[in-house]
Amino acid sequence: MDEDHEAYIMLLLSDSNLPTGAFVASSGLESYVTHGFFTELMAPSIIPPADKMDYTINFLRDSLSTYAHSALPFVLDTHILLEEALGVPDGGSMDDTVTRLMELDDLYEAMTLNHVARRASKSQGVALLTLFSKGFSKPQLSRHFPSPTSSKQPLPEARASALVDRLKLLVRRQETHGHLPICWGVLTAALGLSAERSQYLHLFLQARSVLSASVRLNTIGPYAAQQLLSHAVRPLVDSEMSSCKHLTTGLRHSRDGTVDGVAEDGTIHGPAMTWPLGEILAGRHDLQHSRIFNS
Repeated sequence: MDEDHEAYIMLLLSDSNLPTGAFVASSGLESYVTHGFFTELMAPSIIPPADKMDYTINFLRDSLSTYAHSALPFVLDTHILLEEALGVPDGGSMDDTVTRLMELDDLYEAMTLNHVARRASKSQGVALLTLFSKGFSKPQLSRHFPSPTSSKQPLPEARASALVDRLKLLVRRQETHGHLPICWGVLTAALGLSAERSQYLHLFLQARSVLSASVRLNTIGPYAAQQLLSHAVRPLVDSEMSSCKHLTTGLRHSRDGTVDGVAEDGTIHGPAMTWPLGEILAGRHDLQHSRIFNS
């Protein structure tokens, strides 16, 4: 796929108007603020209190780090799995692809340590599948979009649409979970975005979502959020990408049958949670007397 097309897809996916449900999630920021971590109670009086932008950057750095280490391996493995499935010339059977997607989904469910994060991930994941079906499908305008010449083999777009519809049905039947990283990998692979750009955009949107939640919580203003997005987010995203873009879940097998991401000593360089405090505070979200967000 040419770079112009990928750039256009990234512009479409970065649109804040996309109905993905991300606006109802704060990634634990609301609980973090409620529990007093935006104040320095023990600071000496001779030291001026830290600015709320500093607290926001601290949260963003730790939150983005743990999310990159835990989610990017699933985005990568899902993306590669879909690319391989959609690239089979004869269409192939989707049964094996769906089974492996469900395995990745089950592993992410097991690794997500609190029910609040699970709930947010599932709601946003299903929203992405719906977005692909309703927002990225070609409209029925025969004059402007003529049908391709008939072929015995289904087009990759048709196979992608069929796979997404099947995955949505499995989620509706509660036979799989539909977590966000897996559904994001499905969406971006189906749209033809490269794996690395998919990971980068996913991290950027996660950071932007946190800053959007911070504005709604009134911890920083919209101009301050834009300043952070312009100057602080890119170094954080670049750093996490360099550390995590090659991580894998250990469930993906190469064409020769070996497991990708496994070192010679058997170590899997894969997903991990790196911020226990954030997990604890996110799990206490529902205990707040009043709250704006669902997570």
